[in-house]
Amino acid sequence: MGLNIDIRKKYKGFELEAAFSSEDETLAILGASGSGKSMTLKCIAGLISPDEGKIVSNGRVLFDSAAKTDLKPQERDVGYLFQSYALFPNMTVRQNIEIAYGGKPETREADIGALMSKYEISELADRYPVQLSGGQQQRAALARIFAYGPGLLLLDEPFSALDAYLRENMQAEFKRMIREYDGNVVFVTHSRDEAYKLADSLIVLDEGRPAAAGNLREVFANPGNARAARITGCKNISAIEKTGERKIFAKDWGLELTTADPVQENHAFAGIRAHGFIAEKKAGFNIFSVDIIDEIDGPFDKDIIFRAEGKTGNLWWIVGKDMDARRVRTLSVAPESIMLLEA
Repeated sequence: MGLNIDIRKKYKGFELEAAFSSEDETLAILGASGSGKSMTLKCIAGLISPDEGKIVSNGRVLFDSAAKTDLKPQERDVGYLFQSYALFPNMTVRQNIEIAYGGKPETREADIGALMSKYEISELADRYPVQLSGGQQQRAALARIFAYGPGLLLLDEPFSALDAYLRENMQAEFKRMIREYDGNVVFVTHSRDEAYKLADSLIVLDEGRPAAAGNLREVFANPGNARAARITGCKNISAIEKTGERKIFAKDWGLELTTADPVQENHAFAGIRAHGFIAEKKAGFNIFSVDIIDEIDGPFDKDIIFRAEGKTGNLWWIVGKDMDARRVRTLSVAPESIMLLEA
């Protein structure tokens, strides 16, 4: 039946205003540190009470300031995975799962055994959290949550404590897990790649307020405003002047560009993602000479910093490791790769 949120909370000089809904899907809340991501989860879980507003999960009112409803965390049918996983340190893996079990007594042992087998922690049953790796702790914490059987699953930066290799493995496991889970999943992250890999829909949170929201791929393709574009990883953003129905002058880059969409009066910026440039002429549009400024090697690709010839504004271009960018003299960008953005 979904999750519906409309809340406000002031906290130590910070104000959260979150309003969104999610229907039986995986929702990512993407934002920088301090944007209000974790606070939003804690309000849903009942660990923090909003100042006003309403939270409804699967048809149940969890919080309603007008009706003075504020269910306790244990009454909300919510599973919450903390960044630290929050396993009880004085209990074994099996005991951590047993204490959360919410199923039938007659199938208790079989259900717990099946959960430990599913999350590949059967051989860890008698170990304590301090004896587990980060990935093992995460799997034990997930098994504990599903032993309870919540109607809503909340995950706070679930992969932040893992190294790169383990993170990728656990992301694949998480993807499988949420396909099997019959309910809403909300997770918060500061990683746009993580959000893109795992979520169906996206909230971009900026200083306590949603900067963009909707279908994940649609938000990435058209974030709508400069703040959301930056948070979703757009490295190239310039103030613009409208020079025609589908023409702009990008002030920071010194470029006249043709756009696919009509330019509106409220469009104050343009964005081009770093993979949007092409080292060849395309359809006669947006072709310009360039000066290559620098190359930054990554493990699998390179960041090329360049400028339009004779201009001063830097742009970023991502290319494959085998590209000899120093030999590039001309680039183009397709009109549909130019995002028109509000302030």
